[in-house]
Amino acid sequence: MTIPMLAEKAGKLPLEPGVYLMKDKTGQIIYIGKAKKLKNRVSSYFHSVDKHLPKVYQMVMHVSDFDFIVAGSEFEALVLECSLIKQYSPKYNILLKDDKGYHYVKITPGPWPDLQAAKQKIDDGSTYIGPYTSSFVVTQSVELAKKVFMLPGCKKKFPQDIGKERPCLNYHIKQCCGVCTGKISCQEYNDRVQRAVDYITVGADKIVKDLEREMTRLAESMEFEKAAAIRDQLQSLRRLNERQKVVFESKVDMDAISVAKGGTAVCAVVLKFRRGRLSDKDEFLLKDDGTPVEILNEFVARYYTTRQDMPKEVLLELEIPDAALLAQLMGEKRGSKVSVLVPQRGEKRQLVQMAYDNAVTGISYRSRRSSREVAGLDELAKLLGLGEPPAYIESYDISNLGESYKVCGMVVFRDGKPYRRAYKRFKIQTVDGQDDYASMREVLTRRLTRLKNGDSDDGFATTPDLILLDGGEGHVAAIRPIVQQLGLSIPVFGMVKDSKHRTRAIALGGQEVALSSYKAAFKLVTTIQDEVHRYAISYQRKLHKNSALKSELTNIPGVGEKRAKALLTAFRSLEEISLADVQQLMDRGKLPKKAALAVYDYFNGK
Repeated sequence: MTIPMLAEKAGKLPLEPGVYLMKDKTGQIIYIGKAKKLKNRVSSYFHSVDKHLPKVYQMVMHVSDFDFIVAGSEFEALVLECSLIKQYSPKYNILLKDDKGYHYVKITPGPWPDLQAAKQKIDDGSTYIGPYTSSFVVTQSVELAKKVFMLPGCKKKFPQDIGKERPCLNYHIKQCCGVCTGKISCQEYNDRVQRAVDYITVGADKIVKDLEREMTRLAESMEFEKAAAIRDQLQSLRRLNERQKVVFESKVDMDAISVAKGGTAVCAVVLKFRRGRLSDKDEFLLKDDGTPVEILNEFVARYYTTRQDMPKEVLLELEIPDAALLAQLMGEKRGSKVSVLVPQRGEKRQLVQMAYDNAVTGISYRSRRSSREVAGLDELAKLLGLGEPPAYIESYDISNLGESYKVCGMVVFRDGKPYRRAYKRFKIQTVDGQDDYASMREVLTRRLTRLKNGDSDDGFATTPDLILLDGGEGHVAAIRPIVQQLGLSIPVFGMVKDSKHRTRAIALGGQEVALSSYKAAFKLVTTIQDEVHRYAISYQRKLHKNSALKSELTNIPGVGEKRAKALLTAFRSLEEISLADVQQLMDRGKLPKKAALAVYDYFNGK
C-alpha cells in the first residue's frame, strides 16, 4: 500500500485506545505501538512524512500495511503493547539487550578451598552458589567477604606453598590471615571460608551475632588468641558497614533511571537501591534517534514489563507520558502501590544524577570521548530542546576597536572539542559605526550564503547543528530571520555574560535560562564562549598591530602599503626586518635595491 492508501486506511480507524502493528512488504511486523486514540495516532504517521524524525521516517518508508487491536483502556493497550513487543521483537522498537548472563560464587574443592567469582557453572567438582544476574553483586560480595575474613587473594596453592616463601604485604597489613606461614590450621581456614560464604548468602547481621557468641565462648574458655582473631573479623565487618552507609535515610526500595545520548548511541542505566544501599546496576546500549522523553518513556515500559523485581519508587530525570500507566502496571506486579517520580532536589535527585553520570560514562567508554564532552552535549541538547546532541557547533563573536578594526571570529566545536581547521575570521565590510547586530547579520549572511552555494571550503561546507552567538536575545532576533530566509533549519541561541564577562545564561525564546543547574552544559558553553572571544579579539589585535607596523614602514622613502605588507609577510616582525642585510631585503622582501638601502639605513641609523 502507498502512503496515501495507508493514510486513507488510518482515517477509518476508531477513536478508541488500542495497539497498532506496522508491517513491511513481506508481512513482517517492524513496529508496535499503543495509542489513546488509534485513528489520530496512526494517521499522524502518514501525514507530513518528510517532517518526521529520521527513525520514524525510515520506519514509515518501510510500512506496507498495518493491523490494529482495540483495547478496553489505555492501560490495557500498554500491557498488550509490551506483550506483543516481547513476542515479536520488532526492528524499530527499542530492544533491551545487555551482555549479562548468569554469575556464581564458586568454592573450589579440596581441603583448602578458595572463594571466587565465576561467569559460568562447569562440572569441575566445585560448589556453586547462585545463579545471580549481576556480576557486580557477585564480584563485590566475593571481594568484601575475602577482605573481612582475611582470606588469601594471591595465586598460591595450599598446602603445597605453605612455608616456601615469606608472607606478602597483605599479611603484614592484616588483610590476609597468612596461610602460607603455616600458622593457620586447615580447620581454622575452613571456618573462615564458611563464615565468608555465610556472609554472602545470609548477610552481615546474622554473621555478627554468630561471631559475637563465638568470641565470648572462646574468651570464657581462655582461648584468647582465637578470640582476638574473631574480634578482628568483627571490627572489619563494622568498619565495612560504616563505609557502606545508607545513601538515603529511607529504606524504601528504589530504582534511579537515566539515559544519555552520544551521536547515534543511547545509554540507559538503572541503579537499584535496596534497603538504602546500591545493590546493582543495569546498563543498556541502545540505538534510537527520538527525543530524550520518547526514549526514556519507551525504555522504562520495556524494562519493567520484562522483569518481576518491582521497586516501591522509580526515580526519573524527565516527566514521561506513560508514568501513571506504568505505575499502575508495576503496582499490580508488586502487589502494592508503586510511584514514578521526577525529583527536583535533595538526595533522590542526587541518585538520578548518579544514574545519569553512569550513562554518560557508558557512552564515553564506547565512543572514546571524554565523559565531560558527552555530558556537555547531552545536557545542552536537553536544555535547548534539540532532538540530538549537537555534534557540530558554530559560535560567533564581534570585536570592535574604533571604526577601523571591526572583525568577527567564528569557531567550530565538533563532538565537544575545538575543530580549529574550520575556524574563520571576518572583516566587517558594510557596517558604519559600532553596530554589533548589523555586523552579526553581515557575517552570518556571508557565511550561510556560502553554505547554500555549495562552498567546498572545510569551514563553510558543513551545516551546523547549532549556532551560538556571543550575546543576548537581541543578537538572536537579528540572525534567526536570515536563517529562515535562506531556507535553513539551524537552531540559533545566544550566550549571555554577566557584568564580569563570565558565562551566565542561554538566551532562547525571548527569555534567558540560567546555566548554573546544568554543570556539564555550563562548562561546555563557557569553553565555547571563551574560545570565540579569544579568537575574535586576537584577530582584531593582530590587524591593529599589523596596521601600526605598516604605518612605521610606510614612513621609509620608497615603501608603500604593498611593500610594507610584503616585508611583514616575509620577516614577520620589525625586529627581523631590522636585522636583515640589503641582499636579504631584496631577496626575501622583493624590494628594489634603492628601497632596500633605504630600509637598511632606517633601522641602522645611517
